[in-house]
Amino acid sequence: MAEARETSKLPPWIQNHLDRYLATNGEDGYLWDATVGGGKGMVPTLLLTTIGRKSGRSLTLPLIFGHSGRDYVVVASKGGAPNHPAWYLNLQAHPEVHVQVKAEKFDARARTAQGAERAKLWKQLVEIYGPYEQYQKKTERQIPVVVLEPV
Repeated sequence: MAEARETSKLPPWIQNHLDRYLATNGEDGYLWDATVGGGKGMVPTLLLTTIGRKSGRSLTLPLIFGHSGRDYVVVASKGGAPNHPAWYLNLQAHPEVHVQVKAEKFDARARTAQGAERAKLWKQLVEIYGPYEQYQKKTERQIPVVVLEPV
């Protein structure tokens, strides 16, 4: 993955979270106070770097995550917006991604969970961050659940 990261379009609170995570190798930023977004307590976050499908630039975002065996799982909710988030569209075009969990950094391949696997993982992620249920009710699209498989 390219070292340069496109972050200029991020809202200030996300940029601040990302900056703290990167500056401290996740010591500050790994746990995010979900009460800010309507959740309960502290939730784990990782940094996902995708390659822009149009720009070809690296884009890094902090995302709430869960586990499925050795894989990591994230949700492409965009707060229940009608369209998928750009990072999800990017990984559909380029499923090879880079992940940072605290100080651990690795490459992964992203795929969208389907059927029974999606249902199981969705339930798990809703237990971590309850507002995902409200996000799903706000939109007609099925919010994607993404599995990040370390390579």
